[in-house]
Amino acid sequence: MGKIAVTERVTGHTELIGLIAYPIRHSMSPTMHNEAFKKLGLDYVYVCFEVDNSTLEDTVKGLRAMKVRGWNVSMPNKGPITQYLDKLSPASQIVGACNTVVNDNGVLTGTITDGTGAMQSLIEEGVEYKGRKMTIVGAGGAATAILVQAALDGVREIAVFNQKDEFFPKAERVIGELRSRTECKVTLYDLADRAALKRELDSSDIYIDGTSCGMKPLEDVVAIPDKSYLHKELVVMDTVYAPRETKLMKWARETGCHTFNGLGMMLYQGAAAFKLWTGKDMPVDFIKDVLF
Repeated sequence: MGKIAVTERVTGHTELIGLIAYPIRHSMSPTMHNEAFKKLGLDYVYVCFEVDNSTLEDTVKGLRAMKVRGWNVSMPNKGPITQYLDKLSPASQIVGACNTVVNDNGVLTGTITDGTGAMQSLIEEGVEYKGRKMTIVGAGGAATAILVQAALDGVREIAVFNQKDEFFPKAERVIGELRSRTECKVTLYDLADRAALKRELDSSDIYIDGTSCGMKPLEDVVAIPDKSYLHKELVVMDTVYAPRETKLMKWARETGCHTFNGLGMMLYQGAAAFKLWTGKDMPVDFIKDVLF
């Protein structure tokens, strides 16, 4: 949407929706939401704010004070923001992160729509995931949201790989909860264990990369060592969508895998957030034409 179109419809009653993350200037969320607002005649505008953990608390205080209706949250703020909110949805409580905040008269509720967005994206790609085995690399907010939703939605077995960083013990906690709440077999591995990574990918039907590998400034970084870790029957989903084809996706395409990026996940998680803020259904088919 161009600047003139936005200016023409901003009024004294226009409500603000935002996205707080760093980096974030590459995001397609403003286009998606602003086109949807315009299509439905809703008096909202969606803008990006480059915010990292160092200014996150002050940002949340400011957004609350300004009565901003809501906002999305992306890296590196998905986990840390939960401590500054009043309520969390059950999914956000399990994940320990949120990607969507709704401001109801000063009461801030955090929820997470990444998992539902990812599973809907698989459905749209014609991928049957119920009763199948999945490998997920990553244990941050988005990856964990996908893990939780996949287990709840009937994936039979999930192998999770992550570096031994601050997210590893969080993943252990989440997996413990999933083992008690679902019938899904979930196992956590150190990403440095290459033999385990190769073994689990060889026996997997679906591979989801939930890391920031492939995004700036990590354009040439891939979580797996090389494309021999892939097999042609594997469905490969990279949650990154800028660039449209990451190095992982190129490897997957060359291997013969069914592969796709995070645009679908971004669309469907956005549609869920849109509904929370406005009470309206996003015109998804229209937005597909705009984005894709």
